[in-house]
Amino acid sequence: MKRIILSILTVAMVVSCGKDESKKIEKAIEKNDPKEMKTVKAELETKIEGLHAQIATLDAALAKFDTVEKFVLVTAFKAKDTIFNHFLELQADVKTDQNIVLNAEYSGMLTNVYVKEGQKVSKGQQLGKIDDGGLSQQLAQLEIKTELAKTTYERQQRLWDQKIGSEIQYLQAKSNFEAQEKAVTQLKEQITKTVITAPFSGTIDEIITDKGSIVAPGVSIFRLVNLGKMYLEADVPESYVGSVKQGTMAKVNIPVLHEEITTKVVQASDFINPGNRSFRIKIEVPNKAGLIKPNLTAKTLINDYTNEAVIKVPVSILSENADGDQYVYLAKEKDGELVAQRTIVTTGRTQNGKIEILTGINNGDQVLLEGARSVKDGQKISIQ
Repeated sequence: MKRIILSILTVAMVVSCGKDESKKIEKAIEKNDPKEMKTVKAELETKIEGLHAQIATLDAALAKFDTVEKFVLVTAFKAKDTIFNHFLELQADVKTDQNIVLNAEYSGMLTNVYVKEGQKVSKGQQLGKIDDGGLSQQLAQLEIKTELAKTTYERQQRLWDQKIGSEIQYLQAKSNFEAQEKAVTQLKEQITKTVITAPFSGTIDEIITDKGSIVAPGVSIFRLVNLGKMYLEADVPESYVGSVKQGTMAKVNIPVLHEEITTKVVQASDFINPGNRSFRIKIEVPNKAGLIKPNLTAKTLINDYTNEAVIKVPVSILSENADGDQYVYLAKEKDGELVAQRTIVTTGRTQNGKIEILTGINNGDQVLLEGARSVKDGQKISIQ
């Protein structure tokens, strides 16, 4: 409406200029003189500004006769107590203690490989055999000698019990038998080193050395992995030492698997690393499907704080005054109408765009949402 009035007045002003004003404009254009054209334009703009001021005066006078009240349209939600969980976000790597390389403990030829890559094996199962270089034959001979030494010792013991024979003969027989027994035990231990067995149940991930190869102590032969006991390790800043501990709830997200797992902290270190002022935690990761692999990157959310009954609001509706106080607007009834009431609040922690309100809002209050930043204290509102 204002634009229409302005246009009418502008036209009227131009007409009122008369023939002289029109001639000025035409003359300036005909001369093609920019300076003169700017001068004429400036004169017209000055007159238009004067009309704007007169229109504003008329608007103010007409407002007194406007009996239709204007309400600001807003949206609101009812505040209610709810659980507020705050999570500390950390990056971590997936690990397992049961991911080892089995090395040879004896020198010789790898004569037998009893498994294949990808095969599942049980704890104690034989995986491979190294040629013992004749130790088995030596053991057989030594066991025969040991059996003879045992028989001799037992006979000497019976005679000695009957006070027959000398004590020296009895002690020599006993010493010889015990020495033979120790020799058999030592040889068996050596032969045991020629057999490679699984220290735990798992999967043969890799056969590193092929059958027929000559190996020596320390040479890698198999990689054995068990994906049943996976965990995450992460470093937590020391400021969370009182809130992150054994049993604390955690959420693990593994991006490549598009999977989120709810689990818990199973261990929190008692040692603070002086280098980065943090302590290490271990989080168990169930792996029933077997898809979680060692060294995968994971994001973990540690539930370091929980408030069982608190009001939370979107961070976007918070404002701050000159004193640094934060406030929101509530819808309050006044004289039978709804008005916006500015309310100072005390805030807590923030999570996912929501902030904890500690004081200032009560259960059941109507909190302005859309339009909250455009209203003024005491302004009449209409909730959509």
